[in-house]
Formats: sequence, C-alpha cells, structure tokens
Amino acid sequence: MEATIQAIHFDISEKLVSFINKKIDKLARRYESITDADVTLKVVKPETSMNKEAQVKMMVPQTPDLFASKTADTFEEAVDLCLRALEPQLEKLKELRN
Repeated sequence: MEATIQAIHFDISEKLVSFINKKIDKLARRYESITDADVTLKVVKPETSMNKEAQVKMMVPQTPDLFASKTADTFEEAVDLCLRALEPQLEKLKELRN
C-alpha cells in the first residue's frame, strides 16, 4: 500500500511523516483491501488553537473513495481523528464483502 502525504504551505518534519506512515500501515494491515492513501495537511487560521487540518482519502478497489477531514490542535491528533472516522467505513466495507 502506498501513502502520499502532502503538506500545504509548510514544511513537514520527518517525525510527522513517520507517524502518519506508521498509523496508516497499522490500518492497512487490518484492512488489506486498501490500495492507496492520500493525506493532506494544512494550517487553517494561523495563530489560533485547533488550526491543524488533516484530510485522509483511502482508495479501495471497486468502491467509492473513503474520506475523512478533521481539525485539531496538532497534526498527529487530526490524523488520528481521521483514521478513527475511517475505521467504521472500512469495517462496513469488510462486512459487505464477506
């Protein structure tokens, strides 16, 4: 599975990239049908709390793309929230395929 991470208007740290890859790999091990993941990170309204937005799009063959977008204090928290929001969608897909 391939994860594409895009940071809009800021430089992403290696620590954040490895955090995101680790989280997505963990999810991909549980749901083998995931082929790709696109993660977009951006800062909304600088100088305020809750200004880190993460958008995660997961591609599963023969189904519409799964998508979640969350805003939090940190990018790690926003990515975590997105992946938690995607889990029920993936679980539902898994049930439909069985």
